Amino acid sequence: MAKPGGLVLGLGATGVSLAVLAARRRRELLDLSDHTALVTGGSRGLGFLIAGELVRQGCRRVAICARDLDQLARAQELLSADGVQVVALPCDVSDQRQVENLIQQVEERLGPVDLLVNNAGVIQVGPQAALTEADYREALDIMFWGVLQPTLAVLPSMRRRHAGHIVNITSIGGKISVPHLSAYSTAKFAAAGFSEGLHAELAREGIAVTTVVPGLMRTGSHLNAKFKVDGDYPLFALGASLPGISMDAERAARQIVVAARRGAAEVILSLPAKVAVRVNGVAPASVSRVLGLVARLLPAAPAQPAQASSGREVEQRKTNAGLRLATGLSRNAARRFNQTQL
Repeated sequence: MAKPGGLVLGLGATGVSLAVLAARRRRELLDLSDHTALVTGGSRGLGFLIAGELVRQGCRRVAICARDLDQLARAQELLSADGVQVVALPCDVSDQRQVENLIQQVEERLGPVDLLVNNAGVIQVGPQAALTEADYREALDIMFWGVLQPTLAVLPSMRRRHAGHIVNITSIGGKISVPHLSAYSTAKFAAAGFSEGLHAELAREGIAVTTVVPGLMRTGSHLNAKFKVDGDYPLFALGASLPGISMDAERAARQIVVAARRGAAEVILSLPAKVAVRVNGVAPASVSRVLGLVARLLPAAPAQPAQASSGREVEQRKTNAGLRLATGLSRNAARRFNQTQL
């Protein structure tokens, strides 16, 4: 019969060996040269940059999908390079039939999906009282069901091969629910929960799942966000533009692809986002009280329901030279990352 001390030492040695092996594997980056990657919402912004970074880091078969045909065509042209197959396919990821057709087309043209990046998203900004059930449904359709459905579509093939990588782009809004982003945070919380659970369950099958938690980034997305109240636009645009608060999107894309190649469980992007997650984990009640004070300073809901406007439309109605100057970095990002023709 083994002595208790020897058993403890044996378990300790085994634990150390497993830790060393895990660390070694984390250092080894996946070779993308023989992989097929699919990026949803890949025609503009962060998705476009992730697709480009996959190409730069050696992926030779990349598929992107989105709803806007013109943006898809431009993205395909911009991403194309010698020796790289870039396939651009229209798809609404909230529609299960379209998703199933998308995966079928990618497999026929490029082969089984080895790396899936669920990135498609929509941002609705406004006080909770101004949001409708339709707003919540749209957010969940795109940012939860639009994550779940592509994942379920690629999993059977990945399970047969005992290999594959799934990357889910969530948000700091999926860790901390902030005022005037209620529908967005609801969907991102759901996506984060699904992604974290999936990572735990699929690890034994040889399939890696990475949950990406970006903070504010300079992608130009503020121009395409939907605003229920014009008064929300200046603060949102500044937050998505100013250095120190927002992160360079190209740097974020590089970190995401490296994390995917490592098979990391989670990556939180930007120092402010990391600090916010840690503080919320230690003192959630205090963070909630602070956010409650912030909510009091934000615009109130309109007396009558209003149609949401894109950030671009709000900017055209409320031209402000100072704001345009302060958001110059993000506006430049919008032009560079296929967000707009401005």
